[in-house]
Amino acid sequence: MPERNFVEAVRTALHEEMERDERVIVLGMDVGRLGGVFRATQGLQERFGSERVVDTPLAEGAILGTSLGLAIAGLRPVPEIQFLGFTHQGFHQIGSQLGRYRFRSRGRYSAPVTIRAPFGGGVRTPEFHPDAIEAQFVQEPGIKIVCPMTPYDAKGMLLQAIRDEDPVLFLEPQRLYRSIKEEVPDGDYTVPFGKARVAREGTDVVLIAWSAAVELCLRASAQLEQEGISATVLDLRSLVPLDVDAIVDAVRRTGKAVVVHEAPLSGGFGAEIVATIQQEAFYSLDAPVVRVASWDVPYPPGTLEDHYLPSVERVRRATQKLVHA
Repeated sequence: MPERNFVEAVRTALHEEMERDERVIVLGMDVGRLGGVFRATQGLQERFGSERVVDTPLAEGAILGTSLGLAIAGLRPVPEIQFLGFTHQGFHQIGSQLGRYRFRSRGRYSAPVTIRAPFGGGVRTPEFHPDAIEAQFVQEPGIKIVCPMTPYDAKGMLLQAIRDEDPVLFLEPQRLYRSIKEEVPDGDYTVPFGKARVAREGTDVVLIAWSAAVELCLRASAQLEQEGISATVLDLRSLVPLDVDAIVDAVRRTGKAVVVHEAPLSGGFGAEIVATIQQEAFYSLDAPVVRVASWDVPYPPGTLEDHYLPSVERVRRATQKLVHA
């Protein structure tokens, strides 16, 4: 079985699905001739032609609005928005149009559009490029939000997303694009949405995260183990739908929870997880749920992002304090 990194897994999924289903079309700025900013679409235009791999102008609203029209016409568009922060320029097409079209048409039309978008810090990008604004889309009913961390999940969840009848926001952690390799099989398989993954087993506390923050929690849990603290790491994999049962089960087994994400603390999706735990597993808690997140300030220049983002040390200290409370 071949080993692939995250970006190779994404490229493989796109190639195989375009071979399988002639309705799949890729569009976005630089996806064709250049092969994408991160080369996730490299080689696709040479294989499938410029009518199925379409270079567009830098116009996010037009890319997303066009994708909806293509979907209504019977295609399965996979638009790439170069960075999640750029979706601000097309937000009106996501929540107001894509997310509501099946509802608005009373089920007559679906909107099978998969929006690929890199996000997250740790690679010294300019402003708007690293913004983690996934919680804003949770407030737009009708949009599924998927955020895999591993290459295996990236391929399986992207195939699942393209085949879904509803719009999917597929978030890709740019910090992990080439830093992790694992076995990713050729051929068809899917990973379902709404099923969290236990990335590490532990008994004292559960660290709950998604995307690149999962890798951060895994490193923190390794250090905590040396200090006598056994931590479960729960990878949510998707925010909408959310695996509430997995969260509740982990809290009941450990009695303590730390939620970690890259978005600013206030209003981040971690707050929704805390509310869910409070409602569904309050009597299993030994102490209040702790959140470790970025600060409530605009994303800083790259030279300062190590002080802005959650770190292994911040996760470790927060967990120590919680366990010994």
